[in-house]
Amino acid sequence: MTSTRTLPAEWAPQSAVMLTWPHPGTDWASRLDEVDPVFDAIARAVLRHEHLVISCEHVFRAQALGDDLNRYAQEHGLPGRVISVPAPANDTWARDHGPITVITPDGPELLDFRFNAWGGKFPWEKDDALNRHLANAGAFGKTPLRPVDLVLEGGSIESDGQGTVLATSECLLTPTRNPDLDRAGIEAALSELLGAKRVLWLNHGYLAGDDTDSHIDTLARFCAPDHLCYVRCTDTNDEHYQALAAMEEELREFRQANGEPYRLTALPWPDAIHDEDGERLPATYANFLIINGAVLVPVYDVPQDADALTVFREIFADREIVPVPCRPLIAQHGSLHCVTMQIPEGVVQP
Repeated sequence: MTSTRTLPAEWAPQSAVMLTWPHPGTDWASRLDEVDPVFDAIARAVLRHEHLVISCEHVFRAQALGDDLNRYAQEHGLPGRVISVPAPANDTWARDHGPITVITPDGPELLDFRFNAWGGKFPWEKDDALNRHLANAGAFGKTPLRPVDLVLEGGSIESDGQGTVLATSECLLTPTRNPDLDRAGIEAALSELLGAKRVLWLNHGYLAGDDTDSHIDTLARFCAPDHLCYVRCTDTNDEHYQALAAMEEELREFRQANGEPYRLTALPWPDAIHDEDGERLPATYANFLIINGAVLVPVYDVPQDADALTVFREIFADREIVPVPCRPLIAQHGSLHCVTMQIPEGVVQP
C-alpha cells in the first residue's frame, strides 16, 4: 500500500522556525550572556527569510523578545513575522521536543511525539508538554497537533522528502526510548506515522560529548534526494577515526531507491574543543539548518570554519550561506540544528 503521508525534506518550503529560548531555570543559567547572542543571531537570520515561533518560560522575557525581534523584522520590511509565547520549558533543544510535521491529503499535521530527554538523562516534563502549550496559544494556526505515544526526537531522523529516512541504530534502538520496539517495530512506526518507505540504518559513528546516543543530525545529512554530506575524521590518532571511517564505508554502500549510489560530500573535521573540565565537546558542521533561501552553518572559531563554509557554498550554490558562531552552544553538548525546528509551509500563517 502506498502511504499518503510525507515527511518533507528540510529544503522543502517552510513557514517558520521554532526556537525555545534559554532562561535562568535551564542549564544555561550561568552562560546566558554567552548563549543569548547565539539565539538572537539565529532568530534574525531566520526572520530575513520566514516567520519565527519563539517561546520562553518567563512571561516578560517572552514579550520583550517578541517586541525586539518584531521591531527588527519591521525595520527590514517584514512586519508580523514573530510569534512569541510564554511557555514552561526544561531546556532549549527545539529539534527534539518540537513537533514533527507531516504532509497528508488533508494538509499539514503536527505530530507531538513523546520526549524523555534522550532516554531519561535530564528533566523533561515541561519540554514534553511544550507543543501543546504552543498549539493552545495559536502558534500553529489551525493545523492539528496529534499526540503520538512514541518517543522520537527530530534530530534522530533525516528525510529526503521522497520516503527515505536516515537514522542511527544507536539512537533509535536504545532501550531507554521505546523498549518494546525492535528494528522492525521502529520501521513500522516510521512507515505508519511519517510515510517512510524505507529506513537507511547507520550502525557506526558517534561524537564524544554527545548526549543523544548519536543523533543523525550530528553525523550525516541529506543535502538533496541523491546527495549526503557527512563528518569525516582524517586524524588517525583521534578517538573518532575508526568509528567514522566505518560510517563512511556504510554510506558508500547505501543506495538510492532507484539503485544508484549517493553522491557523498565529506565535511571538515574541526579541531578538538574541550570545556573547562577537559571534556571534549561535540563540535560538528553537520548540524546546519536549511531554511527558505539560506543555510545557517555552525562555526566554532577554529581554522576549519573557512573550509566548511566553502564546502557549503558548493553544496548549496543556490542559497545564502550564513555562518553562526555556535561555540557557546556546544558547551551544553548541542549545536545550531539542535536548537531549531523548521515548520513546513502552510502551518504558521500570522
